[in-house]
Amino acid sequence: MKNIAYVGIGSNLENKKINCLNAIDQMKAGTHISVVSQSSFYETEPVGVDNQDWFINCVVLLKTSFSPVDLLVFLQKIEVNLKRQRPYQWAPRTIDLDILFFNRVIMESPRLTLPHPLLHQRMFVLVPLMEINPKLIHPLLKQSISDLVKLLNSTQKVIRIN
Repeated sequence: MKNIAYVGIGSNLENKKINCLNAIDQMKAGTHISVVSQSSFYETEPVGVDNQDWFINCVVLLKTSFSPVDLLVFLQKIEVNLKRQRPYQWAPRTIDLDILFFNRVIMESPRLTLPHPLLHQRMFVLVPLMEINPKLIHPLLKQSISDLVKLLNSTQKVIRIN
């Protein structure tokens, strides 16, 4: 398992924390993945669409033998298992699994963009990432996660719940 990936996890439907824990358990059950580290859980306000419930978010650090696309397929199967539906962009969801970083890979395809193209604009991703690895350098922006948090100067509410 030579690859390192950071995955953002979020839920704002039903039992949000349980949904996140179930996703992590399914990752741990995968034969090509090892969950190395997990951030705390955070209650976060929705971004993009305001009239929905707040989210529970966290980030996990994985070691994997998957390629980036194979990891995406694996994570999307977990989303299906946990009844994720996609009626419209930024719709409420039982689970959302996003590959934030995969090694230092930079790629853009119709299926997957790495690093995640919006992570530097989202406190709900940056704060849990900073908990795991504040010195992680964004390969495109050439700045650490802790510097990106400072630069964002956001009013997005991110409240640690454990």
